[in-house]
Amino acid sequence: MTIFKEKVSEEFLTVAETKEILEDLEMERAAEEDREMRYELKRAIEHVNRFAVLDPEESLQLVEDLEELEKVDTPTAYKIANLRPLDRDELRAVFAKERYTLDGDELDDILNIVKQYA
Repeated sequence: MTIFKEKVSEEFLTVAETKEILEDLEMERAAEEDREMRYELKRAIEHVNRFAVLDPEESLQLVEDLEELEKVDTPTAYKIANLRPLDRDELRAVFAKERYTLDGDELDDILNIVKQYA
């Protein structure tokens, strides 16, 4: 049982974009002395500060480069951009739920794009 009735909208974000949004929210909350940040928000800010390596423009360019490949759809491109896998095994984990498998050349093409942004 869930408390949500329907999905109103969905938007994919990279970790770098999320960091930018949460930084703005953190500044807004810090300006108000009587308003405290919830535990979940603090943990989310810690997470993006730790894992956001690229700036938002670079991360979006990485997503665009990945989407140009035939077997990489938008949700998968964002997942790869957020995880930035370093080898074939990590990349295979991203495609584990897909109904198709990628051959070595396709995996290497993706990894080469990711390495350009490392």
